Amino acid sequence: MTGHINYRDRETVIEIAQLDKVYTTGDIILKALNNISYTIKSGEFVAIMGHSGSGKSTMMNILGCLDTPTSGIYELDGIDTSNLNDNQLAEVRNRKIGFVFQSFNLLPKLKAWENVALPLVYSGVHARDRKKRALESLKSVGLDNRAYHKPNELSGGQRQRVAIARALVVNPEIIMADEPTGNLDSTSEAEIIEIFKKLNREGATIIMVTHEDNVGQNCKRIIRFHDGKLIKNEVIDHEFYRDI
Repeated sequence: MTGHINYRDRETVIEIAQLDKVYTTGDIILKALNNISYTIKSGEFVAIMGHSGSGKSTMMNILGCLDTPTSGIYELDGIDTSNLNDNQLAEVRNRKIGFVFQSFNLLPKLKAWENVALPLVYSGVHARDRKKRALESLKSVGLDNRAYHKPNELSGGQRQRVAIARALVVNPEIIMADEPTGNLDSTSEAEIIEIFKKLNREGATIIMVTHEDNVGQNCKRIIRFHDGKLIKNEVIDHEFYRDI
């Protein structure tokens, strides 16, 4: 994406309205999310930030269709996920979201391309096509020369690139990254951030949970949580949002 972007013309891919998440253990009631409302549009690069216990991880689990709200609305690309059962949530999750985790979540006995191809196995893609798409995905993150290496033969930054390639291989509408630089040194962190920025320039919608301010400042908007409440919705890239 180059030049000026008309944000208003972009479709809303996520809409959160008056959302609550309450956990009950015996007589103890914990309101992890309290009356949260915001939207995310196609092509945004959003950081969800906050200290431990702020609600950001709970928010990410709901956004990723790994959990459901106690009340309120969560629409993902026009689908109201709030009342879906586990199987329905899994179907939506597999079709629309690519995940990147702090701990990489790679299977140690599989080669890089085999790890990348795993989501395609679950989608029923033919074996020959799986390998082709996995290699293409690794190439997109600059790691095609490590396709036949196992995770223990890769650096931390390279493992995270494999994880990003795995998220991309299903052509998701949204990439959700949970502390993707948390286990990396500063050089690898910068490389991974640049990959996310490149993907975003190419049109990907990215939502990243991070507690690191220097990482969040690379995004276009920061949604900040504290004690289960949304306390700040801060624009970083004013050029992107100039038409709001």
